[in-house]
Amino acid sequence: MKIYFMGICGTAMGNAALLARAAGHEVLGADSGVYPPMSTVLADAGIALHEGYDAARLQRLAPELVVIGNAMSRGNPEVEWLLETRAIAFTSLPALLHDFVLGRRRNLVVCGTHGKTTTTSLAAYLLREAGRDPGFLIGGVPQDPPVGAHLGTATDPFVIEGDEYDSAFFDKRSKFIHYAPHFAVLNNLEFDHADIFRDLADVQRTFSHLVRIVPRHGAVILNGDDANLPALGAMAWTRTVRVGLGENCDTCIVDFSEDAAGASFRLTWRGQPWGEVRWSQPGIFNARNAAMAATAAGLALQPATASLDPTLLDPRTLALGALAKFRGVKRRQETLLHTPALTVIEDFGHHPTALAETLQSFRARFPGALLTAVFEPRSNTARTRAMQAGFMRALALADEVYLGPVNRPEKLKPEERFDPEAVVQHLGTQGVEAYCAPTNAALCDKLQGNTLGAGKVARARVVAFFTNGSFDGIIGRYVAAAKA
Repeated sequence: MKIYFMGICGTAMGNAALLARAAGHEVLGADSGVYPPMSTVLADAGIALHEGYDAARLQRLAPELVVIGNAMSRGNPEVEWLLETRAIAFTSLPALLHDFVLGRRRNLVVCGTHGKTTTTSLAAYLLREAGRDPGFLIGGVPQDPPVGAHLGTATDPFVIEGDEYDSAFFDKRSKFIHYAPHFAVLNNLEFDHADIFRDLADVQRTFSHLVRIVPRHGAVILNGDDANLPALGAMAWTRTVRVGLGENCDTCIVDFSEDAAGASFRLTWRGQPWGEVRWSQPGIFNARNAAMAATAAGLALQPATASLDPTLLDPRTLALGALAKFRGVKRRQETLLHTPALTVIEDFGHHPTALAETLQSFRARFPGALLTAVFEPRSNTARTRAMQAGFMRALALADEVYLGPVNRPEKLKPEERFDPEAVVQHLGTQGVEAYCAPTNAALCDKLQGNTLGAGKVARARVVAFFTNGSFDGIIGRYVAAAKA
C-alpha cells in the first residue's frame, strides 16, 4: 500500500512511517519545514519527503491512504481537500498503528503523565537483552535500544508509548485507546494537557477507559505510591500489580541511594529478592521507571496461556543486570557538557512534578554545586497559568532561575498566560536569584554574562535547561560559548 504521512518529521509520525516501510509499504510524506533529525533518518530509509502542504501535489501523488497527524487541523489545504473530495481514505496515527501493527500483537502500553519515553525504552531494551525480538515504538530518541521503532517478531510483545493526548482533530479520544493493551503500565497520573482535559477527574476518566480494555489474562502495572491512581477503582476484570516504595506494592524499590557516581537500589517481588541495580540514571523517578519496565517486561515473558491466578505471577525470570549498561534517552537528563567547573544538562521536563524530581536528584548527584534552572514555558499547559503555582514551588529548588518568554503568547489571553515576571518576583521572596527576558536570545545573553567567563564560577555550577521544544537554539549556543 502507498501511505502518505502528514507531519512526518514528528518523532512519533516518523517512527511510525519507518514501521510501515519495514512492513513493506511504500511510504512518503510532508511536513512544514522538513527538519532533522527525523528528516535525515527518513531520507536514509528511502522515504520521499515533501516540503509544506499542497492539495494539488497530494492529488498527483495519489496515495492509497493518508495518515493525518494530530498537529494538523482544519484550514490545512490538504485536510480541506481530503474532506471535500473524499478521494483518498484517511486515518489517524493511532488508528493506523492499531490496524497495521497492534491489532493482533501482545502489546505492552506505557502510559502516565511522566516517564513514558524512558520506561518504554527500558521495557524494549530489557526484552531485547533477554534474547527476545520485541517490536517497539518510542516517542523520543533512545540510546538503548539504538533505534526508536522496530517491528520485531510477531510472536514477541510490542512495546509502545501510550500518550493520553488526543488522536486527531477528528478523533478526540486519547491515543492509547487504540493500542489494544495486553499489559498497561500506569507510571503516574496528574493533571496536564489543559488544552484537552478540563481537570484531574477528566484525565482520570480517560485512564479508566484504557484499563477497561485490558484482557483478563493481561495485567495493569501501576505506581502503588501515586495518589491519583486509586480513583480508577478496582479492576476485577484483569490482574493488577503495584510497583513502588510502599508496603502494599508487589514490586518494591528498596534501599535507594544516589551520589556523584550514580544511583543504586534493590528490587523485591512480594517480599522475595529479585536483584540489585547500580546504574548511571538519576533520581528515584528513574528507579521507578526501571521497576515498572522490568515488572511489565518480566510478566510479558510469561506464556500468554499462563494461569489467571494472580498469585502465580512472577516477573523475576527477567534478569536486571542489563540495567547497569542502559544509557537513557536523548533530552532526558542528558549531559551535554561536563567539566570540573560546569555541567550542562538538557531535559524534556515541562511539568512541575518532573522539574521538582529532577532538581532534587541533581542536588544528590552534584553535592555542593550551584544549581541553575533555565525553563521555557512552551507546552500547551506550561505556557498558561494552570500550573504556575506548581512551577514556582518546583523552581524554588534551584539556586538560580532563568525564565524564557511564553511560547506563542498571541494564542492566549493576557490573563491566561504564564507570567514570568510574577514567578521571578515570587522566587526572589524565597531567596532564589531569578531572571527573565523578552526573548530567548536575550535570556541566553543574560545567562552567558552571569555564568561564563573568568571569575564567574566561584564553585562548580550545574546549568539545567528544561523545555519540550527547541528553546530557539539557545541550548546549543550556550554549550558552544561554554566550550569556547
